[in-house]
Amino acid sequence: MSLDQPNTALDPRCPSGPLAERWTKHLSEIKLVAPANKRKHTIIVVGTGLAGGSAAATLAELGYNVINLCIQDSPRRAHSVAAQGGINAAKNYQNDGDSVWRLFYDTIKGGDFRSRESNVHRLAEVSTEIIDQCVAQGVPFAREYGGTLANRSFGGVQVSRTFYARGQTGQQLLLGCYSGLMRQVDAGRVTLLPRREMLELVLVDGKARGIVARNLITGELERYAGDAVLLATGGYATAYYLSTMAVNSNASAVWRCYKKGAFFGNPSLTQIHPTAVPQLGDYQSKLTLMSESLRNDGRVWVPMQPGDKRRPNDIPEAERDYYLERIYPSFGNLVPRDIASRQALYRVREGKGVGPTGVAVYLDFKEAIGRLGRQVVTDRYGNLFQMYEEIIGDDPYETPMMIYPAPHYTMGGLWVDYNLMSTIPGLHVLGEANFSDHGANRLGASALMQGLADGYFVAPNTVGHYIASVDLPKVGTDHPAFAAAEREVNARVTKLLSIQGNRTVREFWWDIGRVMWDQVGMSRSEAGLKEAIDTIQGLKARFWEDVRVPGSADDFNKSLELAGRVADFFELGELMARDALARRESCGGHFREECQTPEGEALRDDANFAHVAAWEYRGDDTEPARHIEPLDFEFVELKTRSYK
Repeated sequence: MSLDQPNTALDPRCPSGPLAERWTKHLSEIKLVAPANKRKHTIIVVGTGLAGGSAAATLAELGYNVINLCIQDSPRRAHSVAAQGGINAAKNYQNDGDSVWRLFYDTIKGGDFRSRESNVHRLAEVSTEIIDQCVAQGVPFAREYGGTLANRSFGGVQVSRTFYARGQTGQQLLLGCYSGLMRQVDAGRVTLLPRREMLELVLVDGKARGIVARNLITGELERYAGDAVLLATGGYATAYYLSTMAVNSNASAVWRCYKKGAFFGNPSLTQIHPTAVPQLGDYQSKLTLMSESLRNDGRVWVPMQPGDKRRPNDIPEAERDYYLERIYPSFGNLVPRDIASRQALYRVREGKGVGPTGVAVYLDFKEAIGRLGRQVVTDRYGNLFQMYEEIIGDDPYETPMMIYPAPHYTMGGLWVDYNLMSTIPGLHVLGEANFSDHGANRLGASALMQGLADGYFVAPNTVGHYIASVDLPKVGTDHPAFAAAEREVNARVTKLLSIQGNRTVREFWWDIGRVMWDQVGMSRSEAGLKEAIDTIQGLKARFWEDVRVPGSADDFNKSLELAGRVADFFELGELMARDALARRESCGGHFREECQTPEGEALRDDANFAHVAAWEYRGDDTEPARHIEPLDFEFVELKTRSYK
């Protein structure tokens, strides 16, 4: 791969001035749309998770007409529902030294100094408003005995700032968001369209003016026109096949936008969650997350001796290695996710892995139960323990859990500026679908924070600024651009159905997933990444020659849905490997084996890679162009990230 490509510096359009005043200053300077004029504008929101649902509800509350597409049968089934442990906010209810600045700094440091100061500080500021909003909606956060909201700790921090509702925080936040959304549906300001999948972005005069979607029940292609498009379709961890993401989670919407001109930021920066139920077989469809909150009270360990196959309760304390506590005494079991994941990988490589496959470590609650009592542990984690027992068949109150890292979250996504707008005017990207706030590693409980910050507080302001700033002549679905986009969709669908090969879509998905996990997963090398690119290109060619997609396009067809997504995974997977190969450093979740300290820790190269890499599509048969956005650190000092 050649790196002799355009290296254009991207402008994030961040405000100037003191960091703590930038968002307030920006709000005072952006253009507004008068209340009577908002009714004249239609905004398309794709996605109904926390980012999309909150944006749709808030924009409608402001007076805009909103078209909101949901890939599930109900917004309540968006994948945000699966988030378990909590949501961060700098309220400092524990009086333990927390502040907006400390949340900002922890997030910058946790991301290994690969995110924008301006965006991250805004996120920390807005976090306090999110909690007030959700409490007002009736979200049942845990409370202390006196009635104040309770907090717990998550990895990478030394304060308690995570608000939670047992192990169901995502579900409860989504229900609060859903109530606000359905209020606007009832008021007639949101048109909610379930079981639709966006398959193409429509550009008119270079601006995002609509989409083409497929009705997943009838197979019919539908056109929707608007003045702006908000994409909130989540991440792309399902490129690994086995991940903690729902099988329905996919990258097709962001990939369609990428191929229409939206730059893709940091595609290789993915997160491997250290606390998932280990893989049990070759043909399961996904992995199950065990919340990071469990590391508050659970102790991670492996046997001292390689190959020790005794049951965990038969291994005495003196023969156990509590390796996170040993290696990182300041943070112990609460080190960030990337570090905890790599250390688990090292233990397995040493032959100390546990369980029937030897690819797992233990998470032990015996000490916490003895110190706090079983009821307290049940109150904090009961539903998680119950879920684990249903999957594994072991009672975690009596026997340590088995856990192992799994693909979980993607810090990469479509590049956006400070206003959350992509390189395509009018296309705004929210939540996990954008790259913006987490750098090279996301701290636990920050995903829900970012999704709701973008949806409730950022996009409703910045989208209005866009609408007030540009000329938006009336565009209907009869515009030729919609017909052209629909022809593109029909051509892809027809091609997929016409191949009639010998292998199923899921077999190809499994093939690329293994390549991604082995070569573009927790540990990456130059040789492995080059091999991955070659292998993925070969798999892609075989897919278009030998895949078999049964059924037709004129009906409910799950195989056709999957085929489109897997076709995109071949192209996205190759881009992820290219990005990882180009970034010759280790940072956060991106660990290059050639770039590590003698102790096996990540070794950054700030002189050459303190930037965002944003990739531009230049055609199916042409290598993408790699552009950069320099990261200028005015308020924090670049340091080696240490949790020891």
